[in-house]
Amino acid sequence: MKPVVIVIGGTDSSGGAGLSRDITTLTELGCEARPVITAVTAQTDLAVHAVTAISPDHVAQQLSSALATGPVGAIKTGMLHSSETVLAVAEVLADFATIPLVIDPVLASSSGTPLLDPDGIAAIKTHLLPLCTLVTPNLPEGQILTGNERPELQAKALLELGAAAVLVKGGHGDGEASIDQLFQTGQSTREFAAPRLNATLRGTGCMLASAIAANLSLGHTRHQACSLAKDFVAHKLREAACQV
Repeated sequence: MKPVVIVIGGTDSSGGAGLSRDITTLTELGCEARPVITAVTAQTDLAVHAVTAISPDHVAQQLSSALATGPVGAIKTGMLHSSETVLAVAEVLADFATIPLVIDPVLASSSGTPLLDPDGIAAIKTHLLPLCTLVTPNLPEGQILTGNERPELQAKALLELGAAAVLVKGGHGDGEASIDQLFQTGQSTREFAAPRLNATLRGTGCMLASAIAANLSLGHTRHQACSLAKDFVAHKLREAACQV
């Protein structure tokens, strides 16, 4: 049987990010996806035109049903949209602590539209981070979540909030290489590097977190899952660069 990964997030009518990107990634990596929809967006590659939220109660019902359908190898969260939805998801997941949970803290679209309100950010920090196996902020998201600019300080703050591990993504950084850093309490920092390419590809954050969840469901360690996912995204970026 294929490993199952539950993906919790918003739809993207352009197909570039969100659940569309999650499902495509999981399928390519040999996993089955069970989607839980938190919001429906009307968007293109350039802008988000409208967002309609799914009620937190219905999100919780979707998630409970997905968990009851059969064994689950990993869970990944993306766009959660509101504090009420964060709390609803955290309440359900509290009873499934043995399933690896990857949190992609989606705070805004690539075009800059906010996708999570301030209360929702606070709820992630208080209620969801203590449940997670790994949280995957990029540098701007890490700064919003912690108030720190430096990756090591972002990671320290997120670990102190209860995250088991933090992968600070370096795509928004400088230099010839994009370097992601994995921080785990009591362990040395691991780095995953890939050349910084002249390529534009939406949904790479969704892709990376889903690929990590897929690899965890396949039995890889956290370090192995991050390394394999980094290579997967780098390959997709190389393909996109060839089309430029």
